[in-house]
Amino acid sequence: MALKITVIGTGYLGATHAAAMAELGFEVLGLDVVPEKIEMLAQGRVPMYEPGLEELLSRHVAGIEGSSGRLRFTTSWEEVGAFGDVHFVCVNTPQKHGEYACDMSYVDAAFASLAPHLREGALVVGKSTVPVGSAARLAAGLPEGVQLAWNPEFLREGFAVNDTLHPDRIVVGVESERAEKLLREVYATPVGEGSPFVVTDFPTAELVKTSANSFLATKISFINAMAEVCEAADGDVVKLAEAIGHDERIGKKFLRAGIGFGGGCLPKDIRAFMARAGELGADQALTFLREIDSINMRRRGQMVEMAREALGGGSFLGKRVAVLGATFKPDSDDVRDSPALNVAGQIHLQGGQVTVYDPKGMDNARRLFPTLGYADTALDAVRGADVVLHLTEWREFRDLDPAALGEVAGARIVLDGRNALDAVKWREAGWTFRAMGRPRA
Repeated sequence: MALKITVIGTGYLGATHAAAMAELGFEVLGLDVVPEKIEMLAQGRVPMYEPGLEELLSRHVAGIEGSSGRLRFTTSWEEVGAFGDVHFVCVNTPQKHGEYACDMSYVDAAFASLAPHLREGALVVGKSTVPVGSAARLAAGLPEGVQLAWNPEFLREGFAVNDTLHPDRIVVGVESERAEKLLREVYATPVGEGSPFVVTDFPTAELVKTSANSFLATKISFINAMAEVCEAADGDVVKLAEAIGHDERIGKKFLRAGIGFGGGCLPKDIRAFMARAGELGADQALTFLREIDSINMRRRGQMVEMAREALGGGSFLGKRVAVLGATFKPDSDDVRDSPALNVAGQIHLQGGQVTVYDPKGMDNARRLFPTLGYADTALDAVRGADVVLHLTEWREFRDLDPAALGEVAGARIVLDGRNALDAVKWREAGWTFRAMGRPRA
């Protein structure tokens, strides 16, 4: 008999996973404790922007004309327990307020609510990013006859649907052959297409996501540190990145210097990793991550100072600043810990008249920073601006016509905080162009 799957938590990770499991042919029941979210999902709509996700939901949500009907949503733990053979836990693990450590309260609550309703033989699968050692603790709280596995997620915002349906690897931490067998059945399609299936113990599976994010953060902060050196030595970090990227041991990806990383994963994951290493007595192993975090945060302040210098080196008071970008990365509406909004907010607090435009993140940005100015288009944001800051590398911004913008700008000064714009094109249109870690001309 075909496996039935439940997904606990229907945020960014859970909604995507539920829709993908339905796409793979399983009957799926998603649960959330927020009724408004369930109502929205039941209509085939999502509370966030993720390319392709609403289309995928609409293909499978029960009650939508033409759908497979394989995907339903509920707020009932009893219904989930009675329905599912495999239960994926996909709830959030934010950073604790005022601490580096991970807040496990949502995961703990999900396990506590699910456990009394589980049938014997059920498999619970954790996908949340948790401190190493959590799986063993959570397994001890499950009823007899119920097993646990840990299956970390590796979704990239903007590519989540593809990353779930065609993962570059599937990692499962298991303690029995039966748990491995069930997960091989769940992921039979992507494994058949060539996705590697890596079987580990609990601690290793828990460490994979935080290790990967720490390595990625290190690579990004390394090239940003090199940008600082290039600025001091009048070098060109773009050419430097190109040259070292040809080394196969290093690779070209994530070597674009700029204002650094943000979002809901990398910053909190590396901080939680440091905190957990300290608890385990291995804090010295990860002290380098403190400097990675410091380099990353420093870039935001350096962008503010670059803007101040471009405006003559004095106060921002009375100066009009256009900010292109609000989300922490393109192809997302996520503004959590967004470097772009952080820079905009700093300039605003120092007296600048800041106007922001972003293709998808405007509503979330307004909720987070209601005192900033917002424009409906890039052209409107730039109108009358004394300086233009490019802070999120949306394709729309790369395709802008510098000549058209120049006609409405107060001054033709652009600062590229992502090293993604064509410097030659902007300079030919009469703009003073500066980018982080690059020569002035």
